[in-house]
Amino acid sequence: MKLPGLIDIHVHLRDPGQTHKEDFYTGTSAALAGGFTTVFDMPNNAEPITTAQRLDRKIAEATKKTVSDIGFYFGSLGENLDQFEQIYDKVWGLKLYLNVTTGGFIVDLPAVERIYAAWKSSKPILLHSEEDMIAGVIEIIKATRQPSHFAHVSSAAELSQIIAAKESGLPVTCGVTPHHLFLTDRDAAAQGPYAFMKPYLKTQADVDFIWKNIKYVDAIESDHAPHTREEKDGENPPFGVPGLETTFPLLFTARKQGRLSLDEIIRLCHTGPKEILHIETAEDTFIEVDENTEYEIKNEELKTKCGWTPFGGMKVFGKVETVTLRGKQMYKDGQILSQPGEGKVLA
Repeated sequence: MKLPGLIDIHVHLRDPGQTHKEDFYTGTSAALAGGFTTVFDMPNNAEPITTAQRLDRKIAEATKKTVSDIGFYFGSLGENLDQFEQIYDKVWGLKLYLNVTTGGFIVDLPAVERIYAAWKSSKPILLHSEEDMIAGVIEIIKATRQPSHFAHVSSAAELSQIIAAKESGLPVTCGVTPHHLFLTDRDAAAQGPYAFMKPYLKTQADVDFIWKNIKYVDAIESDHAPHTREEKDGENPPFGVPGLETTFPLLFTARKQGRLSLDEIIRLCHTGPKEILHIETAEDTFIEVDENTEYEIKNEELKTKCGWTPFGGMKVFGKVETVTLRGKQMYKDGQILSQPGEGKVLA
């Protein structure tokens, strides 16, 4: 089966600053293995990407290492509004964190208001905004009409507010992660730190609500957030799980089970992301998938540097066999064929 190259608008590849967890080569290798030809990396690095200089350093590092295409977001705590003019043509949006997550990179609503007023671009503002913060952000969107994307929606309460905002005509989109579709708080109890992320895993009722309302979801985003086993087993395990290599097979298996159509997978992993970020794609960029053979997700076969997934041991369908990017085969049968730097930094 031939499908368009998948697009993940939400990854954390940890480079620069935390390359013991992941780097641009291993992270984009994981992307290719999962069928993703394009990924977009978040700004909450060890040193947050809040200046044009830091952004330029990050782009230079990616240019040397990436084997898939990659784009970047800028970050703000409300103190760097003077930097915006320098970076509009280098990034795909602005990411704000309104709740506690990795890096302690957090803003309150008055700061969000200032940032929205200063962001003079039609490129979206992406939001880590959980249940308690969504209503306040929606009021700001009403006032500014700024395109805004709610990342990793995880509960009925969150999605309900976003559906209402969409139906009122606001320029909002939203994404959902595979872990919030295929895991619940029971898995968090069973797997401990290996199912510890923000937003937290929710109840089966929340998961059922998201599935029932999947038509309102604009993109599936892996929120690929790798950490080492040593970190996860430590006293204060960090938030996040890897996801680039498991997103597509989980969705494809849901298709086999009658929960999702192939058209929906393409919408959520290709056309939806394209529309959110206004991405141009090439016809000679595609993936080929074995749709019939069931296989096991094995930690030891992962390309991600962290080497584990909360879905390890699961039987799935939809194994990615080849990945072709702009006419060049970059991945085949588990092997990365492209050289570091053969992917493009998109701007």
